[in-house]
Amino acid sequence: MATLPEKFSNYTKFISFILKYWNSDVFKAAAGNALNNENIHDSEHDYDNPQELAEDLKNMGPTYVKLGQLLSTRPDLIPESYLKALESLQDNVDVIPYSEVQKIVEKEIGQRISKAFDSFDTEPLASASIGQVHLAVLRSGKKVAVKIQRPGVRTNFIEDLDTLKELTDAAVKHSKTAKKYAVNDILDELRYILLQELDYVKEAENLVALGKNMVKYTRIVVPQPIEGYSTSKILTMDYIDGQKITTISSVSRIETNYKPLVDELVAAYLRQIIIDGFAHADPHPGNVHLTKDHKIALMDLGMVAKFGPDLRENILKLLIAISKFNGEETANVLLKMSEYDKNADLADFRKQINRLVLDSQHKTAKDMQTGRLLIQMNKIAAEKAIKLPVELNILGKILMNMDQIVAVLTPDYDLQRAIERNVEKMMQKKMLEELKPKNFFSEALEAKKLTEKLPERLNIITERLANNEFEIKIDAIDEQRLTDGFQKVANRISIGLIIAALIIGAALLMRIPSTFVIWGYPALAMILFCAAAVIGLWLVLKMMLKDEDLKLRK
Repeated sequence: MATLPEKFSNYTKFISFILKYWNSDVFKAAAGNALNNENIHDSEHDYDNPQELAEDLKNMGPTYVKLGQLLSTRPDLIPESYLKALESLQDNVDVIPYSEVQKIVEKEIGQRISKAFDSFDTEPLASASIGQVHLAVLRSGKKVAVKIQRPGVRTNFIEDLDTLKELTDAAVKHSKTAKKYAVNDILDELRYILLQELDYVKEAENLVALGKNMVKYTRIVVPQPIEGYSTSKILTMDYIDGQKITTISSVSRIETNYKPLVDELVAAYLRQIIIDGFAHADPHPGNVHLTKDHKIALMDLGMVAKFGPDLRENILKLLIAISKFNGEETANVLLKMSEYDKNADLADFRKQINRLVLDSQHKTAKDMQTGRLLIQMNKIAAEKAIKLPVELNILGKILMNMDQIVAVLTPDYDLQRAIERNVEKMMQKKMLEELKPKNFFSEALEAKKLTEKLPERLNIITERLANNEFEIKIDAIDEQRLTDGFQKVANRISIGLIIAALIIGAALLMRIPSTFVIWGYPALAMILFCAAAVIGLWLVLKMMLKDEDLKLRK
């Protein structure tokens, strides 16, 4: 737990950063893009020093570097010049000295590096915000990649996330905008994802699970962990000899037909999302490599997304509705998977979603981006007080990253049509799967229970009907509350009559001379007037306070 000076330092660091960039062009452009404001373009703003933003994030620590990395995969929000600067955070971080690496590895595996490995490169293959990767060779001669977690990074992450949580909780409490966009829920999801990414044992399990799920896709490679050489702080896995998707030359694209490879990549990701409910959640170009034998390797399984059965079914329906440009069905599916109350503007939500989907129908295959469409739908939902599942935003991010990868390999590829083709196949497969005998077992068990209990329940019902004991209770009106309301109305009418009688009596007494006067008027009349005024004021206050309390309890 952070000490008071450390907390103060964390607050100061974050608030200084916000104050510095609050009125900057990057924040203005992000807000405009989030609102889908087409009047905001790069040419209208002076993006004078995007590299400074990346450097400031680096100086703030690994948590903010990770946040910067996440922003670098959001071309829907961040201007292109800033995207390039933030992309550098994926590689351009300080290297952990080899002496420190050696200590960590030897402590984790319980033996000297020279004994555990035949060779271990002192220079890293890559260095990232959480850890860095070294090439090594096992005693068996197998090449492996060893990922080492940065020392103290877990503590730093937790402290920074705690600071952000306190600030976002305060923002949600005092800001309608922060509450509307549920920034605290977003941070909770981010916290969960990042803490999962810090556990290399979990990442090893993710590699194994995804490897099994992708076994039928011969062009997709998932590096597997090496048993006995991995712990929570180091991860040893198969070495993939390849290059980042973004480094592929234009000559290579001309000489090689990457369309079959992209077809399989799209099918593999849709299977992860819709069939398996377990997906690689961070497929930015830096985590997707092209091997020398023209296969795609999915790297870095620290960040995964999980989709439950009901959500998977709704996502399938949603993608089909979007592919058919059916705006009404799209809105219906979104509402089915969302949360909202009586303040939600459902009519306007349906209208805007329908308009968004229909507008996308006239875009070219190159411009049509399902991921961006989902992000815009999240934006509309937030504006209308409708809370969509966080997983839908993650899905939008996955598909947006897919757009970038596809654009590099096959610029003219129709990703929207490929999604439509695959989801139709998956729908057919899902229907056939549900018709298999094994899927009727649970329904058969429920039918068996109903059959066993039905005669007994029918006997009870008929017996009560015969004895005139059958009752139907409808909880439609709160009788006690209704009775209390009538009683309050009667009481108020009675008090009103008493006040009227006091006022009339006082008025009559005013005409009767008396030696006992107050302010020159008969004393008894003045007392009655004052009593009527006090009772009347008390009644008014009680009515106002009680009625307001009733509104709050509704």
